Amino acid sequence: MYRHQCQERVRYGQTDQMGYLYYGQYALLYEIGRTEAIRALGMPYKYMENELGIVMPVLKLEIRYLKPAFYDELLTIHTVVKERPTKLIRFEHEIVNESGEVINRGAVTLCFYHVQTQRMVRIPEAFDRLMEPYFRERE
Repeated sequence: MYRHQCQERVRYGQTDQMGYLYYGQYALLYEIGRTEAIRALGMPYKYMENELGIVMPVLKLEIRYLKPAFYDELLTIHTVVKERPTKLIRFEHEIVNESGEVINRGAVTLCFYHVQTQRMVRIPEAFDRLMEPYFRERE
């Protein structure tokens, strides 16, 4: 299992008239979480696109709103990959507020897609090697 966390502050332009983080912004927080999780492994998403010709389109998005986030709150984005990726990769997310409360849960399923062939492909070998240590059987 691979785990990562990062933080993001709610900006004024992301809120609605009540000062709540606008509901559509949670998908952006998930994107921040998964992009930073991939970067922390040592392979920025930009490298996958530019050097390997692989993009990762979203196939499925799940969101569960539990409590609102507010303007200027520092949120922690917890990102987990529970299963070793193949052609698909599923990122599970929890958003936690400054009080330590889980305010949102969600998951995003993406595929690996080769731009030149315009086909879904297996996880790139270089990325799979970076993920592999997190999915070894416990000895």
